[in-house]
Amino acid sequence: MTDRVTRRPDETISYGAFADQVYDVRLPRVPALGALVIVVHGGFWKPAYDRSHAAAQAEGFAEAGFHVAVPEYRRARRAGWPHLAADLRAALATIRSHPHLPERAVLVGHSAGGQLVAWALHQRIAAGLAGAVSLGGCLDLALCRELDLGNGAVEALFGGPTPADADPLLLGAAPAPVIALHGDRDEQVPVEVSRSYHRAVPGSTLRELPGVDHYAPIDPRTEAFVTSLDAVRSLLAI
Repeated sequence: MTDRVTRRPDETISYGAFADQVYDVRLPRVPALGALVIVVHGGFWKPAYDRSHAAAQAEGFAEAGFHVAVPEYRRARRAGWPHLAADLRAALATIRSHPHLPERAVLVGHSAGGQLVAWALHQRIAAGLAGAVSLGGCLDLALCRELDLGNGAVEALFGGPTPADADPLLLGAAPAPVIALHGDRDEQVPVEVSRSYHRAVPGSTLRELPGVDHYAPIDPRTEAFVTSLDAVRSLLAI
């Protein structure tokens, strides 16, 4: 969502040589809680959607007292997964080594970002993270492909079959908790996608949000965003 005016990031930092290999930092607007929220944007992994769509969401977390980091990543029209996955690993490594960001951290991802944060928990660089919150996330890539979500977005991402190690549902229980929040009025990513993940993955949590669409959880003006804040706080024991 880009219709809400937000402050500019406090800092933008490169983690690689490409233009998209950057992340934004937002500092707490109220007394700091001593915890970091790493926000991974969605957009069906497509070049048209960048981290600006997560700006209001990120500012909402900053206004709640969190340090916030929002990584960008390379998005290709076809078969972009290897670069995207490498970028997210590199971004997490750089963010977690930032000397002025808290060590206590949680991942939050919306839509395609939900797939990315659930996948990221299985990567070595994510060791020690408190968990991940998926908001209307693409957590079952086989079902997303079957439903043709994003007009063939999964097929475009991989340029062929989905690698088993890219699908959060096939990776099994994550090393840290995954909380899936999903509106039952979500038309972009139907709630059945998160239901399927929850049925298949031990230890995952699903909270269905009555009357909530795809975008409300990333809009700080909504109760759905407050629910996402509560999920983050629960993972961080704040």
